[in-house]
Amino acid sequence: MAFTSRGGHTQTALAEINITPLVDVVLVLLVIFMLTAPVLQSGIQVNVPKTKTVREITEQRMVLTIDKDQQVFLNDKLVNLNELPDILRSQSSDTTKQVIYLRADQGVSFGAFATLMDAVKQAGITNVSIVTTPSENAKTK
Repeated sequence: MAFTSRGGHTQTALAEINITPLVDVVLVLLVIFMLTAPVLQSGIQVNVPKTKTVREITEQRMVLTIDKDQQVFLNDKLVNLNELPDILRSQSSDTTKQVIYLRADQGVSFGAFATLMDAVKQAGITNVSIVTTPSENAKTK
């Protein structure tokens, strides 16, 4: 857009903004977030047991974690074990079809693990998958 001033000089308007650098920055940020999002999903450090048969997880599911200090986390959020059944029921409309992944530190006592499993059962969830890591000679399904 050009116009002529009183002196006869042609001037251009500064209303045209080049958005190419903005689009470049947005695309770079999008790529960064896409690459770091899966890493951030399991931020709680848990030493899960090693097994020979491991099935890879591809879907996004609820993850229940108990660490070596017996703290319970639901999707990286600290929860009270006594309130866990109510929280799990509120997360899903149909708990009978709900799938939950359970990550437990290998140093956690069986009693603490059983208490956690009981809380999941009280919520009505029966489909529980226990998360493990592959051993050296593991088979992946």
